[in-house]
Amino acid sequence: MRSRTPDRLCAEAVELARAAAEEAALPGKVGDHVEVVADGDRVVTHYFACDDPGYRGWRWAVTVARASRAKHVTLDETVLLPGPDALLAPEWVPWSERLRPGDMGPGDLLPTQADDPRLEPGWTGDETPPPNSAVSAEMAALADSEDAEVSAGPPSAQPTAPARGSITALAEELGLRRARVLSRYGLHTAADRWDETHGTKTAMAQAAPAPCVSCGFLVPIGGSLGQAFGICGNEFGPADGHVVSLAYGCGGHSEAAVMPKAPRPAPPVVDETLVDEFPLRESEPSEAEDEDDLGHA
Repeated sequence: MRSRTPDRLCAEAVELARAAAEEAALPGKVGDHVEVVADGDRVVTHYFACDDPGYRGWRWAVTVARASRAKHVTLDETVLLPGPDALLAPEWVPWSERLRPGDMGPGDLLPTQADDPRLEPGWTGDETPPPNSAVSAEMAALADSEDAEVSAGPPSAQPTAPARGSITALAEELGLRRARVLSRYGLHTAADRWDETHGTKTAMAQAAPAPCVSCGFLVPIGGSLGQAFGICGNEFGPADGHVVSLAYGCGGHSEAAVMPKAPRPAPPVVDETLVDEFPLRESEPSEAEDEDDLGHA
């Protein structure tokens, strides 16, 4: 069990600890004595402020100890540690987590993870839909609960609901129960506008690895326009929420590539069997170099 009271002789060995810190640090980079902490019986650590501008808030920690019944204090280790207000590097974040909507440009590729929750397998022959499918029981229950919050009841309970199976009900299901709908001319002009902004002639589409027609993020639309257009559902894509041509494309294509696992830096390995010598101070000029300097002068 660690003692809360620092050993007296170890706590008084401030000069020994300072000398060890100054030997490890650059000249003039060891500041005032900050505190002394008991690490165990007859083992204490002295903390000194680090005056190096590159290590603001860090502290030199020098651990000293003495043997039982011994009055001679010995040096244990010297290390530079971050203090409570130390300036530290930010936590490493993979690029895939730093990406934000709108960051993609022409020619950029956005690999898609194999288990991306925004995508699900297509028709596999299984009659049971996946849990995150739009037609699964869980999604149906969620939709019913959301509808109950925003409406007074189901459509059949509304006073203007058409009779089930009637032509009016079919027209409403197809979106045709309106006073007027788009004419053929209106459909063509809308298609021209959409193709100009998100069509095959744009720079983004020409640099894309594949067209939208094979992308899992494409949301199909009904009617005759569904044969040439869809809606982009990729939040990181440049056309998220926009009507895009089936020939359009971007680097966020779901099948462009499979996103590899983000590399993580390996933990540090300390080899305690070897000793590496590193110069801590600038080497002083030799006598031969001094004579050369005087000769040139």
